[in-house]
Amino acid sequence: MPVNALAENIFGTIGAILWTVQLIPQLIKSYRTKSTEGLSPWLVFLWGVAAIPVGVYVTVQDLNVPLIVQPQLFGIFSLLSWGQCMYYGAARSRLWCAVVLGSTLVVWGALEAAIVFALRPSYRSGSPAGKSGLRFFGILSSILISGGLLPQFYEIYKHGAVLGISLTFMAVDCLGGVFSILSLIFKRHVDVLAAVAYALVVVRPPIAQINIV
Repeated sequence: MPVNALAENIFGTIGAILWTVQLIPQLIKSYRTKSTEGLSPWLVFLWGVAAIPVGVYVTVQDLNVPLIVQPQLFGIFSLLSWGQCMYYGAARSRLWCAVVLGSTLVVWGALEAAIVFALRPSYRSGSPAGKSGLRFFGILSSILISGGLLPQFYEIYKHGAVLGISLTFMAVDCLGGVFSILSLIFKRHVDVLAAVAYALVVVRPPIAQINIV
């Protein structure tokens, strides 16, 4: 596939837009039903955690801007969904949810920034330690994203059906992964670890729908 910076940014932008709004249907569904039954809080929490290594991975490499923005938005919306699980499912107070969510976002943002500033110089200098460190965060992000599926599969097994999950969310989430992968294809060198992380985003909605009854 020929290198095409324009195509890379167009597909990356489309993917970013889709991933910006992907969890909105889920947030609306949970708000309207006042319930998160069937939606594993560990699923969205682990996705929120995954935003840190994904953000580090794409930022240190200076991938296109849309792909750098994606994990930040992905993490914020994942944590908001987790907050709904705490409020509706665990019956936590609004104040507790607001304080915990706000504190978590600040801490995680500071942590990601600190790691980026610490890792970027050694990576840019071509240091083996910098390359190994970046590879670690790429692998960690894939583990967290795929690992988030396990507690959700348990919820599906427990209820015998997919409950509490917006099908619109799954469809938009899948499309966001597809366009993000396309944006990587048009780079000079395809980023394999980033492609794997995005591929996991694409395959998890169809896997989940297998269990719909």
